[in-house]
Amino acid sequence: QLQASGGGLVQVGGSVSLSCAVSGRAFRSLAMGWFRQAPGKEREFVATINWTGDRIYYADSVKGRSAISRDNAKNLGHLQMNNLKSEDTAIYYCATTGRLSPWYSSYGQDAGGYDDWGQGTLVTVSS
Repeated sequence: QLQASGGGLVQVGGSVSLSCAVSGRAFRSLAMGWFRQAPGKEREFVATINWTGDRIYYADSVKGRSAISRDNAKNLGHLQMNNLKSEDTAIYYCATTGRLSPWYSSYGQDAGGYDDWGQGTLVTVSS
């Protein structure tokens, strides 16, 4: 199971820290990704981190103002986003996968490569 948290109402230029608690599987054997879906739009990739944390990829839209991290000892993943823009408003989902090959082949950006998904947490950026 994945439980995402940390969303809320944030002003433009502000920051948000999202967390994803993972249970039921050995977190250290899973890659984690964050995706988001804005109203009326398709789900899109945001960021991903591999099992050991030494491979990280970001969508161009959040690169330079976001940081994904993980704490394998606490079974937690995190996504910090700064300098938020109105277009960051979306439901943010965390996802995990234990399938190494699909993750590496897609740089973790293919939603179909993930097996388990959290329920999502809403981030609303207001001006």
